[in-house]
Amino acid sequence: MKQFLEFAPILAFFITYYVGERDLLAATGVLIVAQTVLTAGLYLRYRKLDRPMQIQFWAVVLLGGLTLALNNVAFIQWRPTLVNWILAAGLALSQIFGERNLLERMLGGQLPLPRRAWNHLAWGWCAAFFFAGALNLVVVFQFSEEFWVNYKLFGGFALTLCYVIATVVYLARSGHLDEQPEPAPAAVGAASAANEAGETETKDGSDRP
Repeated sequence: MKQFLEFAPILAFFITYYVGERDLLAATGVLIVAQTVLTAGLYLRYRKLDRPMQIQFWAVVLLGGLTLALNNVAFIQWRPTLVNWILAAGLALSQIFGERNLLERMLGGQLPLPRRAWNHLAWGWCAAFFFAGALNLVVVFQFSEEFWVNYKLFGGFALTLCYVIATVVYLARSGHLDEQPEPAPAAVGAASAANEAGETETKDGSDRP
């Protein structure tokens, strides 16, 4: 349920854009309010916020605020790229310098896997986040604003679904699911927290890379 709620601000943004006659500034204002309400609700419910949700919240508030203050939609259009690239950098740094990478720390209790598998998944998701950020810029600069709004909702969800499927296929073909009767919920949780999209959800915000 929590993973589906995280898509609510994006859906509110999408609906407002089309109801408000393609007004991206109005949609940005609604996005800020919806993201703030969701973040506050999750904090009151769980008494903590995982790191991707914190990044998502501050990116929406800061870049959305700049969009409204400066009347420049470029800030909100860059938000998915910055969020994805921050997540990619966090994964890469934890993989290089940490004893355990972020994915293992977040999902290790739900998916007991060998270190080699966690390393493969970390680099795979790192590449996926970087690709999603780069693709957002391609859409921003090469297509219309309306196309970008549609991509923000449907493209981000489609990318997340592809990442989850690829993760499950990798684990299955590597034989790591033989002892795991329910791998999909953990994978979906990781994906939802990471993207809005985009951008995909993780569970323990107390760990540090």
